[in-house]
Amino acid sequence: MLWNFFRPWRRIKTYALIGESGTGKSFRAKLVAQKYGINFIIDDGLLILDNRIIAGHSAKKESTFLAAVKVALFDQKSHRDEVARKLQVEKVRKVLVLGTSEKMVNKIADRLQLPSPSRLIRIEDIATHDEIEKAIRTRRIEGKHVIPVPSIEIKRSYPGIFYDAIRIFKRNRGPAGIGPTPRIHEKSVVRPEYSKRGKVIISEAALSQMVIHCVDEYNQNIRIKKIVVKDDEIGYRLVITIDVPYGIQLGGNIHELQQYIIDNIERYTGILIEEVNIIIDKIIQ
Repeated sequence: MLWNFFRPWRRIKTYALIGESGTGKSFRAKLVAQKYGINFIIDDGLLILDNRIIAGHSAKKESTFLAAVKVALFDQKSHRDEVARKLQVEKVRKVLVLGTSEKMVNKIADRLQLPSPSRLIRIEDIATHDEIEKAIRTRRIEGKHVIPVPSIEIKRSYPGIFYDAIRIFKRNRGPAGIGPTPRIHEKSVVRPEYSKRGKVIISEAALSQMVIHCVDEYNQNIRIKKIVVKDDEIGYRLVITIDVPYGIQLGGNIHELQQYIIDNIERYTGILIEEVNIIIDKIIQ
């Protein structure tokens, strides 16, 4: 267990940039960071300071989609410990966490011993509908991803996935009496290993079997009547209809069952369970 060295140190402020996969979060992360005076960004398993990768390793290097999700969520203890220690050493005051949902950024913050995000910025707040749609099409058709650091960083650390570089020229207001000064921001375009091989998807049937197994382990007297699985790109939502035996505590026990299902499926698959909704249809004798 990694200490609680961030718990007493609450001056740090966590920001979150939220958007579905492929909507352009990494492309716009630097703009958001600059707006709020943030130097540190956590994106897909990496801790980035200004234009340098200072800790972690990229989910884009993983050979399967599920392995990439585990890295992005800092599922491995040694990985999250490395990044959390670096955050402590650097004495971070502000950090921007990127994720596909509020639950994802909260999970990352918790695993890195960071406070929950106090400000949530959604991709829809900083990009137009057309820009988001264009980013999604590029992701689906070409499989290209962005890492918000210069190409030299990626070529040095992950040469096998480097694809191209994007340079953005931005004019900042210069000193008094001097016109705007141009400034270059560079981002790296990569082709992840898992996008070259295709995506690994857990089927509805396989997830349903996991749910049945979890419920049976938790309480053999609970009967499952129906399971609905909804996929929202990086996570899943489950709706489970059950009959429960008379005498079971509908409050505490059912909430425990929800958490038991989430913990076990996430632990053994690495996928993100966004929510588990349980519908009690009948009380049985």
